[in-house]
Amino acid sequence: MNTQTITMEQAQQLLQKYYGYPDFREGQRRIVSSMLQGTDTLGIMPTGGGKSICYQIPALIYEGLTLVISPLISLMKDQVDALTTAGISAAYINSTLSGKEVNERIRAARQGALKLLYVAPERLELDWFREEMASVRIACVAVDEAHCVSQWGHDFRTSYLAVAPFVNSLPSRPILAAFTATATPEVQEDMVALLQLRQPSVFITGLGRDNLAMSVLRGEDKRDYILNYAATHAHQPGIIYAATRKDVDDLYERLRQSGIPAGRYHAGLSDQERDSSQEAFLYDDIRVMVATNAFGMGIDKSNVRYVIHYNMPKNMEAYVQEAGRAGRDGEPSECILLFSPQDIMTQKFLIEQNPQEGERKHNDYRKLQQMVEYCYSPNCLRWGMLDYFGESHDRTPCGICSSCRDERELVDMTRDAQIVFSCIHRMRERFGVSLVASVLKGSRNKKVLQYGFDTLPTYGMMPRRSEREIAELINALIAEGYLALSEGQYPIVRLQQPAGEVLKGQRQVMLRALEETTRGQNAAAGGSSRRRSNSYIDENSAVNETVFEQLRLIRRELAEREHVPSYIIFNDATLREMSAVCPATESEMLRIKGVGEVKYRKYGKLFLEFFQNME
Repeated sequence: MNTQTITMEQAQQLLQKYYGYPDFREGQRRIVSSMLQGTDTLGIMPTGGGKSICYQIPALIYEGLTLVISPLISLMKDQVDALTTAGISAAYINSTLSGKEVNERIRAARQGALKLLYVAPERLELDWFREEMASVRIACVAVDEAHCVSQWGHDFRTSYLAVAPFVNSLPSRPILAAFTATATPEVQEDMVALLQLRQPSVFITGLGRDNLAMSVLRGEDKRDYILNYAATHAHQPGIIYAATRKDVDDLYERLRQSGIPAGRYHAGLSDQERDSSQEAFLYDDIRVMVATNAFGMGIDKSNVRYVIHYNMPKNMEAYVQEAGRAGRDGEPSECILLFSPQDIMTQKFLIEQNPQEGERKHNDYRKLQQMVEYCYSPNCLRWGMLDYFGESHDRTPCGICSSCRDERELVDMTRDAQIVFSCIHRMRERFGVSLVASVLKGSRNKKVLQYGFDTLPTYGMMPRRSEREIAELINALIAEGYLALSEGQYPIVRLQQPAGEVLKGQRQVMLRALEETTRGQNAAAGGSSRRRSNSYIDENSAVNETVFEQLRLIRRELAEREHVPSYIIFNDATLREMSAVCPATESEMLRIKGVGEVKYRKYGKLFLEFFQNME
């Protein structure tokens, strides 16, 4: 048996001892193996996919310190709380500490008393910190949220550019590992180049999480939907994202007026109110958080059961990061995007408010258009996500997203498509979706008359459809590849090769029945025939809810005693397995995923006593 095999066996034993899992997930196993071989490694795994374990387990085996570069104070604290709770020596250094506390933690690192030390990337730019770290035996530098190093990523931070110079300044170069949940191929190239990874092993794994039911809903009354959903899921923690502070404040007030305990989080609030809301949410004192995208990157809360986007996010990276905060414990959860055409204008406004120019702004518009196409796509939403990030997959529909569960029939839309394509051609492919829709509707607005489009043969050829419905049809044709939009603030719609085949009668266009066509029928039937996503959670909840709630009470008491969020004691998935198995002995309790030897000694006996007293 070679040394590498022995080391992986050791890693698996540590995984069971400290985390309570009998084996690594496949993606984790390959990354841990790579790092234990001393190879620079780039790991791209979904939010909730267990990235932290990939560098925490090797850190326990390495002789020396693992320095973790982490972007947010709250994220550091969460990670260190979880590690120390599990019996692993870890600490962080950030601006909340006094000079004395910082010196004590550096001394502990120098003496080998710490296995992991978390710092922000900005600290790497400080001369005194670099000097101190030169006297510490650093075995590995792990870079979390590594996409921040790329200007093409959605959270570019110049301080991440200090990582490579810092690593190169150390007396002995450590292993360098980088991790992120979302990275397009161009961002992957940037991470390798800008972090100066040496012949790295690159692992892209499982971005499409089986426990998340993705939904895009169009044409909903958004406020009513939010209020109804939050009320019917009052026992489940959830996050509602909105694009503007105004929308956050409005939804927050409406939820509270409806008797739903909610918090809010955005940059316009005081630090005290933001911190108070965040803590109340983490400790389950409130179940709903309404927030802008300022909230979430540092939140490791594992039992978020739903994430609703009140507005379409600016790009797919942001959406996957935010939606991925649901179901980090592996339990069935929902990610719902409430889309309306106004969302496009909101995001364009936000892009224009940003001072960046040139290629960066051009790139933002391109990413926004890809997000719009995702919202209109009739295909499996998981496919769309995996294709965007360049992850290979077998094109098997996920079966649980809103597209896969869409029961609307496919309709032959060839004639309507030909009319649309003909109109765009006659307008010389120089205008956007809205004006094409106005011409097809037969509008007499100023711009239609100014360009003489009221004289075109296609003018007014869709009088029975609203302009909004015609625009929906055009966007569906864009999502299907018949049309394309130019990039920029005012995109122009252009014909693609398949549209020419349709115009020549060589190709048929089959689309789902348009939303507005079916909405009136569905309303009479008491709801949308296509919206079945809520049942996804219910179908998979075959555990004893009474026992589960009693276990949650025990966990809450322990969490209050330890001054940590409840999910750090045990996550919901662990409690659900307990409530299904009802362990009666120590060995049975240790077989529950997420318990582990250390946590059993600290907390497990209370839960075991509960089950023994049930008999």
